[in-house]
Amino acid sequence: MDQRPIGVFDSGVGGLTVVREIMDQLPNEEIIYFGDTARVPYGSKSKETVTKYSKQIIRFLMTKNIKAIIIACNTASSNSLEEVQRTFDIPIIGVVEPGAVMASRTTKNNRIGIIGTEATIRSKSYENAIKLHNKDIQTFSLSCPLFVPLAEEGWTNNEVAYLVAKKYLEYFHEKQIDTLVLGCTHYPLLKDVIQEVAGLNVSLINPALEVAKNLKELLLLRDGLRDSSESPKHSFYVSDNTTKFEQIAAIALKKSIPHAIKIDIERY
Repeated sequence: MDQRPIGVFDSGVGGLTVVREIMDQLPNEEIIYFGDTARVPYGSKSKETVTKYSKQIIRFLMTKNIKAIIIACNTASSNSLEEVQRTFDIPIIGVVEPGAVMASRTTKNNRIGIIGTEATIRSKSYENAIKLHNKDIQTFSLSCPLFVPLAEEGWTNNEVAYLVAKKYLEYFHEKQIDTLVLGCTHYPLLKDVIQEVAGLNVSLINPALEVAKNLKELLLLRDGLRDSSESPKHSFYVSDNTTKFEQIAAIALKKSIPHAIKIDIERY
C-alpha cells in the first residue's frame, strides 16, 4: 500500500473533470491538483513552451511526495508526455491514449470526430493513436479554442456557449460521425451544450473516465492503493485567481473544495 497522494495538473480548471473521475473510481486516494490559471490557455502556445510549463509544474508536484502524476491536459499530453516521462522518475499518465482507445471501441461506423485546442489538433496525437488501434477508422478534426475561455469563465450552458458550439460543430454535420472525442479536459464542462448541438446519435468521448481506469490499474499493479480509514484530504493549487477557480471547481466537482493556494510556479 502507498499512502502518498496523486498529482494532477492542467492549464486551468479543465483537469477537474479528470479529478472528478478519479474521486469516483478511487474514492480513497488523496489528490493534489495544480491549475495553471495564470498562463491558460496552453492550446495556442508552442510545444517548447508547453513542455517548459509542464516540467515546472511536475517539479512543484514532486515536492509534495506524490506517487504518480496525471497530465490532465490534452495539449500537454500531446506535446510533452514523452519528454517528461524521460525526464522524471515517476509514473506519468496522459489523457490522449486512453481517450483514443475509448473512441476506437465506441464507434460503430468508423467515423470519429475530434475537437481540441489548436496545439492538440496540430499534433495529430489523437488521429495517430486511433489509427494504431484501427487503421480503418476515418477521423475528422477541428480546433475549438473558444471553448476553453468559456469553461474558465463558467459559461458552460448558456446562449453564448450554444452559439459557439453550433458554429464550430457545423463542420461535422456532413461527416456522418457517430463518435466525438472531447480532446480537451475543459470540454466536458460544456458537454450538455455540445451534446445538444452534435445530436443524441453522436457518442461523446470523455477521456477522463478511461484515465481514471488506467490509474487504478497502475496502482493495483504496483500495490500502490491508499489504505486508510481516514477520509482523503485533497489540496488545490493555482498560479492565479483563487476565487474564480474555487467557484468553478465547486461546480465541476459538485462539492465545495478547500481554499485553493496561489503559488509562484515560475520558481520551479
